[in-house]
Amino acid sequence: MNKAFTRESSDSDDDDDVEIPSNLPQGTRNYITPGGYARIKSELDQLLRIERPRVVEVVQWAASNGDRSENGDYLYGKRRLREIDRRIRFLTRRLDLAEVVDPAARRENREQVFFGATVTLRDEEGEERVYQIVGIDETDFTRGRSSWISPLARALLRAREGDPVRFQSPSGWREVEVVGVDYVRIEP
Repeated sequence: MNKAFTRESSDSDDDDDVEIPSNLPQGTRNYITPGGYARIKSELDQLLRIERPRVVEVVQWAASNGDRSENGDYLYGKRRLREIDRRIRFLTRRLDLAEVVDPAARRENREQVFFGATVTLRDEEGEERVYQIVGIDETDFTRGRSSWISPLARALLRAREGDPVRFQSPSGWREVEVVGVDYVRIEP
């Protein structure tokens, strides 16, 4: 069959109808800290104002060179443009669904663990670790940021300083003690 009548890879498929998966439980809000919101907004602005216009310029230049079927700059540019547009749609949806919660603005029940808390835990070996309970878009275990829907964060919710907390980890059941609870602004 002639190449002109065959479909290229799925890269050329229009994915506007594809639903972007979310780790958010059905019927819950997309809580996010002000720092996380700012990070997502910054990435969206970078894509819209800098990266997308730059790629559009390259694609226009490549298209003006003639034959597009074997033009690497054109083909790569179109693929990159689809990736950027997909990411823009995803970030826009996340920002539209986001409910910003500022942990520093919490005035009551500051001794209890809720969304946005910075929690110091002591494990069975006596080692202390600090975790921040953040939104699913802000999760970063290397920086001690745990999503509020993670098993650890769910077990910690409503706990107070001195409370033992038991949760299911990938290595089995663990028990930790809440050593401290603080509500500070979480930076991006």
